[in-house]
Amino acid sequence: LIIIHNRHKSTLLNIHTTLTGECANFVRLIEPWNRTHLYTCGTGAYKPICTFINRGWRAEDYLFRLVPGYVDSGKGKCSYDPNQENVAALINGNLYAGVPVDFMSTDPGIFRTMGSRPAVRSEQYDSKWLNEPVFVHMKQIPDSAEKNDDKLYFFFREKSLDSGAGASPSVLARVGRVCLNDEGGQKSLVNKWTTFLKARLVCSVMGDDGVETFFDELRDVFIQPTQDERNPVVYAVFSTSGSVFKGSAVCVYSMADIRNVFNGPFAHKHGHNYQWTTYTGKIPYPRPGTCPGGTFTPGLKSTKEFSDEAVNFIRSHPLMYHPVYPIHKRPLVVRSGVDYRFTTIAVDQVDAVDGRYEVLFLGTDRGTVQKVIVLPKDPTTMEELTLEEVEVFRVNTFFLNIFQTSQQLYASSEEGLTQMSLHRCGVYGKACSDCCLARDPYCAWDGENCSAFTQATKRRSRRQDVKHGDPLRQCRGYIAKVERRLQEKVQFGVEGSSTFLECVPRSPQATIKWLYQREGRRKLGEVLKTPQGVLLKTLTKADAGLYHCLATENNFKHTLARVSLRILDRDIAVALTTPDEEEEASRSHHKNHHQDPAAPTPALLLEPEMRLPKMKQWSKNLFGYFWTIKN
Repeated sequence: LIIIHNRHKSTLLNIHTTLTGECANFVRLIEPWNRTHLYTCGTGAYKPICTFINRGWRAEDYLFRLVPGYVDSGKGKCSYDPNQENVAALINGNLYAGVPVDFMSTDPGIFRTMGSRPAVRSEQYDSKWLNEPVFVHMKQIPDSAEKNDDKLYFFFREKSLDSGAGASPSVLARVGRVCLNDEGGQKSLVNKWTTFLKARLVCSVMGDDGVETFFDELRDVFIQPTQDERNPVVYAVFSTSGSVFKGSAVCVYSMADIRNVFNGPFAHKHGHNYQWTTYTGKIPYPRPGTCPGGTFTPGLKSTKEFSDEAVNFIRSHPLMYHPVYPIHKRPLVVRSGVDYRFTTIAVDQVDAVDGRYEVLFLGTDRGTVQKVIVLPKDPTTMEELTLEEVEVFRVNTFFLNIFQTSQQLYASSEEGLTQMSLHRCGVYGKACSDCCLARDPYCAWDGENCSAFTQATKRRSRRQDVKHGDPLRQCRGYIAKVERRLQEKVQFGVEGSSTFLECVPRSPQATIKWLYQREGRRKLGEVLKTPQGVLLKTLTKADAGLYHCLATENNFKHTLARVSLRILDRDIAVALTTPDEEEEASRSHHKNHHQDPAAPTPALLLEPEMRLPKMKQWSKNLFGYFWTIKN
């Protein structure tokens, strides 16, 4: 998006661009205004600006033309700094945004601009409300059948007020909310939210030593709709804030639990050096956080009618005492001891043969997307399966979005836009067992290939077992056929050199073993195990033979590769690759004579005959010793 500035501003921007490279118009907000127009805002070279884009009426009319002559201020809508996070939601013509409102990003807040309702914001420079927040997501969620109860829920992380108190975390994850019909106070909190409340989001794991590890750095939130629009499921990605333990997790929350916390006791603190306690005094009417004209306040038409006690209470007590815990009080997915962290999430609901499943697409800070499914293993534990991992960018920050109509996952970053199909069944190979073991709810065996599963197809003709992944039950008749079709690969190696035997499993959950015959055992230092196969560092004649690559998954074993390794004598290999004296003399003779460029190039009339030493053939009974290498 390019917007022309005046001459003085452009001159200033050119100087700043040379120094920082950030003085351009970085688009930070795009919201649908109606069927033909988008409302978009950009940083405007540290002077936020907004405009409308005409996207056309039909798909073929998508021209993305700027509306001529319309440029609006982006203050309170879009960040000044392109590196500063901001979120926004356009609801009924009103724009709600979580964004810093000044050049130095010292005044962040929750704002409402545009539309028919008055502009309001969060309390300014009050750390009890917001303390250096980083906004992650916001969404309108109805609380009841009464429209006046509708609220805006926003998710963010902020600096803890108790960060200097030893074991207290330095950063806390939060969920906050305000009423959509909040118009501010009459005497106090004028043009400020009078229904602002917040609570802590907890995502933690308990170690074997009894020490609880918290994931406090909230990174992303995905809200999965359900049939009940009042109770969507909240998926949140967290990472650890400290440097001692590096990890990330996905926690899932129910809106019922979130509402229970907001309907619970308020937090109170007598002074800076005191601990947070439950507020035990009198709660004013209407209860702080209640919307005017709603289920519990039908006689109040506006927040300006709230009592002074109610407004002053919420000004000093915006925090709830109890935190919000995830479903089952534990994370859904945990990653620790790895060189990456989760940064973003998108969730899709998939109908399979044996039920409905939720597939998680998790972006990492190394530019990859992991496709993960979590299944119940028993009544108390869950089984996490990584179906595949795909690199989409070489940057560590991007965002994910799912388009159901096209069944595509889109990843966007500063580098561009990447499209990836939700179902990539071809990566699971052409065997029924591999397709079944993948346990991908998008895919099923159709008798010939592993292909996309749809509810429209007849279930009898599709083989799929997401819950158990049992190919012995699903692939009867297909397994033996695949084993017979597996061809033996002949591979040559030279004595004294190294060679690599390749075997790549289709599933990340598979365990690989190599079986091969030799007299005696190789030293561990002579073999290098990798996810793609094994490297034999120094070959000897005893290494010749038939190698079997076996994959084990879900107690099912099958052969992935058969490699017949043949060892060439080193002297013979050198003789075959070294030119003889007559050939060298001939080359020298031709090199010393000036040839006519038009003359034909001399051709080799006879190729030397290549003779291989006789290799000892191993019998089918594979006598001798087997040595097993596990990956």
